[in-house]
Amino acid sequence: MKRNKNLCLCMAAALLLGLAACGRNDSSDVNLVSDQSDETKSIVLFAPIGKSDPDAENISIAAQELTVRMAEEKLGLIVEYNTYTADDYKDKTYDDVTVDRINNQMDDFYLLNPDTIQLLGSEGKLADLSGLNCAKNLREVVKTANTVNGKLVAIPQEVVAYGLFVNKDMFDRYQLRLPETPEDFLECCRVFQENGIDTPVGANRWWLENFVLAQAYADLYNGSDTDAKIAALNSGEEKYSDYMRPGFVFLKQMMDLGYIDAQAALTYEAIEGEGADFLAQKTPIVMAYWAAANADTAYGKPDFQMQVIGFPSARGQMPVVSLSGYGVSAASAHLEDTMAVLDIMLSDEALLVYTEHNQVISPSKNVEAECIDALKPLNEKIEEGIFVLGSNAGMKVEQWGNICLIVRELLGGASVDECMAQFDRLQEESLQNP
Repeated sequence: MKRNKNLCLCMAAALLLGLAACGRNDSSDVNLVSDQSDETKSIVLFAPIGKSDPDAENISIAAQELTVRMAEEKLGLIVEYNTYTADDYKDKTYDDVTVDRINNQMDDFYLLNPDTIQLLGSEGKLADLSGLNCAKNLREVVKTANTVNGKLVAIPQEVVAYGLFVNKDMFDRYQLRLPETPEDFLECCRVFQENGIDTPVGANRWWLENFVLAQAYADLYNGSDTDAKIAALNSGEEKYSDYMRPGFVFLKQMMDLGYIDAQAALTYEAIEGEGADFLAQKTPIVMAYWAAANADTAYGKPDFQMQVIGFPSARGQMPVVSLSGYGVSAASAHLEDTMAVLDIMLSDEALLVYTEHNQVISPSKNVEAECIDALKPLNEKIEEGIFVLGSNAGMKVEQWGNICLIVRELLGGASVDECMAQFDRLQEESLQNP
C-alpha cells in the first residue's frame, strides 16, 4: 500500500490548536532543533513544535507541554524535543520526516498522523502500548483506530471529531429543520438557493471526504459485525468502491446543482477559503473539526447562533472521527523510560488537564470536559457511540488521505466511475502486499 504524502495537510488543522501545524506537502523544509539539557537521563520526542523556554515569563504553555512536564516531575528525567518547522517550500512533509527518523532510530517517541501510524505499525516499527496502565481507560474508538496486527501502536491526547457547522439563524429564517439524511440535506440546499443563496455549502479541498465517510460507513460502524465487514474488505471479498459510491454520487449531485463551488473548493485551504463567507452569513453551512468552534481565529465568535451537527447519513446525523497519536519507536534505546513518560502523559490525571485546557474530547472514557452549547449536538452523538471512523489502522487501504485525494479528482472533473476505479486499484495494491 502506498503511503499518502498529503495526509499531513488533511490532519494539520486538528493539530493547529492543540499543538501546531504540520508542514504542507509543497511548503516544507526541515529544521530540526533539539533542546539541550545537562541532565544525563533523558528521552527524545519528535513533534511539530518545540519546547517552551522554562525561564520565559508570561508564556502560554500548550496543553501538551503541561502533560510532558507532569511526566518529567514524576519521573525525574527530561523530555527533549526534536522539532519540525517549515522554513522554505520544498517537497517534504512532516510525515516524510517522521518516517525517515523512525527508520533511522533517531528519537524515542513521536506524534504521528493516521497514515504514518498505519504504515509504521504494519512494518513493526512501533512498540505495543496495550500494556500501559493508561490503555485500560481508553475509549474503544481509540483502540479500534490505532490497532495494527493486534497491537495498539498509538494513543492520542484528544479525539478529533468533524461535523457540519451550521448557521441556525438562517435555517430558522426559512423554517428548515437541521438535516438528518442526504435527502434532507439536499432539500435544505434547494430552499437556500431558491432564496438567493447561490452556494449553500462552503467547501475546501480537504474536508469534503467527511460526507463520503458518513454515508459509506454509517452501517459498518453502527450496525453489527463491524470486525467481519472490515475483514471482508481487507480480504477483497467486499469492495471499498461499493461503500464509497453513494457518497461520491451525493457530492457529484451537489456539484451539478451548484450547492458546492467545485472550482473554488479546489483552491481553498481549510477555513481560510470558506470561513469568511460563513462568518459574514453569506453561506449557511461549512465543515470543520471540533476545536474550530472554540477558536477565535476560526469559528469561536460568530455573530449568530451556530450549531455543530453530524454529516447526513441513512442513520441520521453522523460525526466523523479521525485520530492522530503518540507512538513509541520499537527500537528506542530508552524504551522503559519512554513508556513510563507516555503512561503519565496519557493518564487520566494528565488527560483531564489537557482536555480542560483545550476543551476537546478525551481518549479516556473516564475524562469529560464541558463543551460549549454549539458543540452539544455533536458531543451527544459521540457520547452515545454514534460516529464513523475517518481513520482506521485496521483497514489495509488507508482511508482519510486517500478519500481526500480522490474527492479532489471528482472536484477536478473526474466521473464517479473513474473515482471508484481508483479505489479498486488501491484495494488491489493492498491485496498484493499482505
